[in-house]
Amino acid sequence: MNKATIFGLISVIIVIISAFLPWLTIESKHLAFTGMNTAGSSFGEPGKLSIFVSVVAGVLFLVPGKWSARVNLFVSAFLAAWAFRNFVLFSRCEMGVCPERGIGLYLSVVAAIVAFVCVILSNGGKAPVK
Repeated sequence: MNKATIFGLISVIIVIISAFLPWLTIESKHLAFTGMNTAGSSFGEPGKLSIFVSVVAGVLFLVPGKWSARVNLFVSAFLAAWAFRNFVLFSRCEMGVCPERGIGLYLSVVAAIVAFVCVILSNGGKAPVK
């Protein structure tokens, strides 16, 4: 297992953990949202899809071979796009009320991008060139 694979596994684990951390708070309404708990809003539960896609990416990091690296490229790109979508959706201001972004929202985006970069940097089952 190379370093990119290890960092990729760590980053998908961070995405899973960040789904349970605070994503944003709205002080005026005394609401705090995570990726799994968005009661009182119409956001849905985007943390469930983040966890599912992260688990799939983590499994694909562990499976050797060229095909798994290619599938993982798509899966991790989707994970990064989903995390960016959540960041944009959750952090926007509505009707003059701007939420305070939490650490979980930032961690989710950064870790998903790191996972995508790790897929690109991993050798995809090829033998190292000497």
